[in-house]
Amino acid sequence: MIEVILMQRVEKLGQMGELVKVRPGYARNFLLPGGKAIRANKDNLARFERERAQLEAQNLKRRGEAERVAERVHGLTVTLIRSAGESGGLYGSVSGRDIADACKESGLTLERSQILLEQPIKQLGLSQVRVALHPEVVIEVGVNIARSVEEAEKQARGEDLRAADQAEEESLEAELAAELAELGAAADRD
Repeated sequence: MIEVILMQRVEKLGQMGELVKVRPGYARNFLLPGGKAIRANKDNLARFERERAQLEAQNLKRRGEAERVAERVHGLTVTLIRSAGESGGLYGSVSGRDIADACKESGLTLERSQILLEQPIKQLGLSQVRVALHPEVVIEVGVNIARSVEEAEKQARGEDLRAADQAEEESLEAELAAELAELGAAADRD
């Protein structure tokens, strides 16, 4: 384990300025290159204490900007049109990059690293995805995945697409049965 000083809040780890012990790989591959932490040694501790007020002021400013953006885009829902099978399983999946691109088209510029997706989405339907605008400001964005724009609109209204598909299938079966009965009756008359 190595000791680092957090330069910003890191979820499930700590707040800015805290000294934490982490595994070397986590520090080397995630915290240090991302500027989220610096190695904890005498020089860095002294430097951090000298710059602490300035760093906290910058953090407050960025957090305020993120909160304003969060208010502006509250309730944002993006629609993605994808191919899917009969059961609603997608051919492929929807990733953080897809969601970030859709948000960009809706006017919210995000990096794909800001999309906090536990795992790729592999089903049609409505989902809520967490988006980190700032380490301390997280919003939810609605993601509507459908086969067509019409289907997306129905999902957004809350209609059950499976029930509509079943009703359509049943009406087609009834029409087919009626036609077969008609053909059978015509054959009996001949």
